Amino acid sequence: MSAEKDMTSTGPANGPSLPQPVEGTLNADQAAAAAVENQTAPERPKHGNGPRGHGPMGMGATVEKPVNFGVSLRRLLGHLRPERALIAGVVVMAAIGVLANVVGPKILGRATDVIFAGVLGKTLGAQVPAGTPLAVVVERMRAAGQGDMADMVQTMGVVIGQGIDYDRLGRILLLALGLYIGASLLGFLQGWLLNGVVQRSIYRMRQEVSAKLDRLPLSYFDKQPRGELLSRVTNDIDNVSQTLQQTLSQLLNALLTLIGVLVMMFWVSWQLALVTLLIIPVSGVLAGIIGKRSQKLFAQMWKSTGELNGHIEEAYSGHALVKTFGRQREVEEVFARHNDGLFRSTFGAQFISGIIMPVMFFVGNLNYVAIAVLGGLKVASGSMRLGDVTAFIQYSRMFTQPVTQVASMSNLLQSGVASAERVFQVLDAPEQSAEATGSLPSPLRGRVVFDDVSFRYLPDRPLIDGLDLVAEPGQTVAIVGPTGAGKTTLVNLLMRFYELQGGRITLDGVDISTVPRRELRDRMGMVLQDTWLFGGTIRENIAYGRPGATEEEIVAAATAAYVDRFVHSLPDGYDTVIDEEGSNVSAGEKQLITIARAFLSDPSMLILDEATSSVDTRTEVLVQQAMTALRTDRTSFVIAHRLSTIRDADLILVMEDGAIVEQGNHHELLEAKGHYHELYQAQFAAPVDAA
Repeated sequence: MSAEKDMTSTGPANGPSLPQPVEGTLNADQAAAAAVENQTAPERPKHGNGPRGHGPMGMGATVEKPVNFGVSLRRLLGHLRPERALIAGVVVMAAIGVLANVVGPKILGRATDVIFAGVLGKTLGAQVPAGTPLAVVVERMRAAGQGDMADMVQTMGVVIGQGIDYDRLGRILLLALGLYIGASLLGFLQGWLLNGVVQRSIYRMRQEVSAKLDRLPLSYFDKQPRGELLSRVTNDIDNVSQTLQQTLSQLLNALLTLIGVLVMMFWVSWQLALVTLLIIPVSGVLAGIIGKRSQKLFAQMWKSTGELNGHIEEAYSGHALVKTFGRQREVEEVFARHNDGLFRSTFGAQFISGIIMPVMFFVGNLNYVAIAVLGGLKVASGSMRLGDVTAFIQYSRMFTQPVTQVASMSNLLQSGVASAERVFQVLDAPEQSAEATGSLPSPLRGRVVFDDVSFRYLPDRPLIDGLDLVAEPGQTVAIVGPTGAGKTTLVNLLMRFYELQGGRITLDGVDISTVPRRELRDRMGMVLQDTWLFGGTIRENIAYGRPGATEEEIVAAATAAYVDRFVHSLPDGYDTVIDEEGSNVSAGEKQLITIARAFLSDPSMLILDEATSSVDTRTEVLVQQAMTALRTDRTSFVIAHRLSTIRDADLILVMEDGAIVEQGNHHELLEAKGHYHELYQAQFAAPVDAA
């Protein structure tokens, strides 16, 4: 994915190349998605009516549409279009290879004729005087009532008294060997080229999905369980790759073989060819009946896979919470239910599709018996040579084999197309609005105006309606209020993580909707209550705030955020690698690292969402002093639950139900004895029950 901008950075978007994220992703939109999940969840509909699932105890199911096989298959093959030149070369090589393979049995049939004619000529030579003409021998056979034998001897071109012509036999076998070796070499080259075609196509598909995820609005991620989305962009794409890898070459060779064998069969005997063709409608009907049943089961299988992955991801992410509340049994029950659903759908899909192979073999064997009987009768009557019959039997096998392959590959094809459709659903999801072409003034003063702003997560659940707000340059604006009041939503709208339904927000007089999101977010630093660190060293995590920062600047930012105090106690100092879970540093230390990242980025505006919630009281005092210095000459928005941290704010907004019910500084709001006074008293002057 493109590294657009970290939540705590304001420098250039292309930060240092970091390994897999520890918590969250490398993209600001996606990082915000997870942040919004935790920060704004109370502001959305509850009791299962909102867009999200039900957590580790039972994830909400994603509605799946039936697979539209034809459309999805054509679209999947369309991804191969950039490789059409190589594909054309593969088709040519496949055609030449198939031609060599289908001519081979005809040539080997001639070898059979040479052997049979030699054995028969030697046998007849022992029964009649040497030099007897073949015509005389044939007449004697007819006179003796051996008309069928006479016809066969005449058809084979037997030379009385002459044995097997080994020179001619050797030339025929060498020709057949050369054809088969050439076909094998072409098959190897064909497979090598086709492998490159498939892998490059899948590479492009992964790039499309990655780019698409960056263009999707946060509302899409709100409605998609993480495990389900992860399954679509990993398991499903891998399954598409495997399907193309295993089916393209076989299908191409199977179709060309069918055409080539069919031509040769009509050349050898059109009557037997018509008998062989009866296998096609029978096989088609049987494959269609089986395929329709397996198609739905494969779609359900990959849906169940996504549900199971989603549950595992949620349960594992919240395993501490699960253990705390002793809900292991419930989690195991949900896992067992999803696992059982996956087992049933997978078993059904594989079993139903697996029936195709034995059914096709049975039909092919019936055809083989019919060809053998009819061919034997034609040889006995002298209307066909023995070599032609043996060649036709090989052709019948060569004909039924690709038919069986195509039918048996239908399960792979059904599975792959089902996965492709799930990927296409991501690619077809509505994107966020197109980027504007405006620009912000430079330098940025930081005057923010919310003008009649309206917003709602769900159409029937208004959250913010007609909100007006002015933040003057350099002001520190604190936002307080009960959970679900719309505090985090307010700054998310300022960052354009969500689009307004009404009104506008201006920055130094410029409507932020007319400015590219990247430019807007480049001017802002954001520190969340949830820490977002990536798999890498502490130095790399801090430097992500400003790529190219010097060692001195990184250390200065770390010192300002009090990271330098604890980093020297770690085994490798700034080179300490944060593991996948971030378990080798504490929650407070992780938060200090994110604050250091914001210090290093030197933003024009600052957004702090409970940025010191995970640090101890002593460190919080020190960090608050550093944050005060960081906020100097910057417009800052501070979301706080602990009112002690925002007493020095220039403007305090009290929000309830998406509206600003009070605003002023700390002393003014206390004297007004309104909502802020009630919140303050609840925190610092609450009555203590008697023991």
